[in-house]
Amino acid sequence: MSRNLRNIAIIAHVDHGKTTLVDELLKQSGTLDAREDAVTCMMDSNVLEKERGITITAKNTAIRYGDNTLINIIDTPGHADFGGEVERVLNMVDGVVLLVDAREGPMPQTKFVTSKALALGLKPIVVINKIDREGSDPDSVVDLTFDLFASLGATDEQLEFPVVYASAKNGYAMMNLGEESDNMTCLFDTIINHVDAPHGDPEHPLQMLATTLDWDEYIGRIVIGRVANGRIKTGQDITVVHADSSQENFKITKLLGFLGMHRTEITEAEAGDIIAVAGIEHINIGETIASKEDPIALPVIHVDEPTLSMELHVNNSPLAGTEGKLITTRQIRDRLMREIRTNVAMRVEETDSADIYKVSGRGELHIGILLETMRREGFEMAVSRPTVIVRTIDGVKQEPYEHVTVDVESEYQGSVIEKLGKRGAEMTSMETDADGSTRIEFMSPTRSLIGYTSEFLTDTRGTGIMHHVFHSYGPYVGALPGRTNGVLISMENGESVAFALWKLQERGKMFIGSGEKLYEGMIIGINSRDTDMTVNPIKEKKLSNVRASGKDEAIDLVPPLKLTLERAIEFIADDELVEITPKSIRLRKRHLKENERKRSTPRAS
Repeated sequence: MSRNLRNIAIIAHVDHGKTTLVDELLKQSGTLDAREDAVTCMMDSNVLEKERGITITAKNTAIRYGDNTLINIIDTPGHADFGGEVERVLNMVDGVVLLVDAREGPMPQTKFVTSKALALGLKPIVVINKIDREGSDPDSVVDLTFDLFASLGATDEQLEFPVVYASAKNGYAMMNLGEESDNMTCLFDTIINHVDAPHGDPEHPLQMLATTLDWDEYIGRIVIGRVANGRIKTGQDITVVHADSSQENFKITKLLGFLGMHRTEITEAEAGDIIAVAGIEHINIGETIASKEDPIALPVIHVDEPTLSMELHVNNSPLAGTEGKLITTRQIRDRLMREIRTNVAMRVEETDSADIYKVSGRGELHIGILLETMRREGFEMAVSRPTVIVRTIDGVKQEPYEHVTVDVESEYQGSVIEKLGKRGAEMTSMETDADGSTRIEFMSPTRSLIGYTSEFLTDTRGTGIMHHVFHSYGPYVGALPGRTNGVLISMENGESVAFALWKLQERGKMFIGSGEKLYEGMIIGINSRDTDMTVNPIKEKKLSNVRASGKDEAIDLVPPLKLTLERAIEFIADDELVEITPKSIRLRKRHLKENERKRSTPRAS
């Protein structure tokens, strides 16, 4: 069957210009109207995506090219923590456009997603982006990409990939360097000529895999996926084959197709089409929508298991309920259960305590995005330090390892190598560019990277760039060094006083300013020594009726160190929690009373 339809995914490392490229393809195809034409990063619709400049969830769009060709495009997340999103959507496409920065070349996250695409037998098209960038070396990057494909076991056919050179920001692409071009026409043509039309037979019984779940307040649950075989119509009776082989019947109430930035209502779709279906109440990702007469299930999607977990506590601090509306166990449980219906790479388990849930994900960012989203929805909670998920494989204790890539100025490389070496990382390669920057690659236990980011930025004066991606499980390396400094802990409830903080400044760095609400057991700063210290941050200056002979000292407070959610989670130790509310991020000890902390600490023998 040959149709004027192409299904592709665009994959790339974070910040290599993937979403900008999709913007240009939408504009130049004429799919958008004049009002939408001026918008940038259209596919990053989520508020957090716009703030962070990264893609978190896979998005569908479609463009009309020429007279009658429809190209379905899926914009995928570039960060490995959202690999669960990528693995699902690759099942819907027949080819991938791999976008690579002309200066940086293929990066670890590129390797992760590309390996998944090649394993599925998808045909790649390589786009070398940012060819106008200073220091770019497109020819060298093409060679590196070929080496990457070969190392990932690409077939001979996959290794004969077409190369398109582009500047997505400036809206042009070319097949050969040095050509004159002011449009993306050659990329459209390459997609049509190189990617196969979808396979599948519209005359066979209906089969469609639920790849993504969405929700609309007007039409309810929406299932997004690709029709593998058969036809589907509005009003049709279908059968959902669940993962446990049980079956349930539903009626299709609405079909939606994709075009530009909109979902458009359609009445019928057939094999190869990527569509959204409404009317199915009970279905999970990876389950099959099949014909009622002949329900045959498709293979369930397998997604890599989580590598990191943390405890999520119901907030029980003295300030609980003062800033958020959603604070009860039931509200938090319902929200977590709703999350795992659509976020297949995440796990939620109940623990022995009714107020604590174990949340597991692909990495700190994966779980951090969930916590930030819940916080903005009005939830209050407390979370523990992340721990890696250790497995026993063939009787041997193993832990997750990450492939780490570090780009630093040459003067800082010694410090980075030394610090990561102490944390159990093994250096695998090091190259220095002509401009003096050094790229170093490590194989490191995931555990040793928790809490290292802020230290890395300090060591490189904020100039270093570090990326890491899950590689595999390897031998457990035993105890690793943790945080080197202790903390300053409030001994009182009340509001912080400028005079008291001024006196405490010599002890270390403060997390709080004056006039902030505090409670006993709350962490207010980093101690300059390696032990914890209980202090009184609400102590007023004593007044007397005896005048001082000299001028009073001026209170000069150093601005406090404000922690983001990710930095706070990285910073805490095992006996500490991060209290998260819609307005505040506070650090605290698990046991707020000092005598309880002493009782819970094992005595030194």
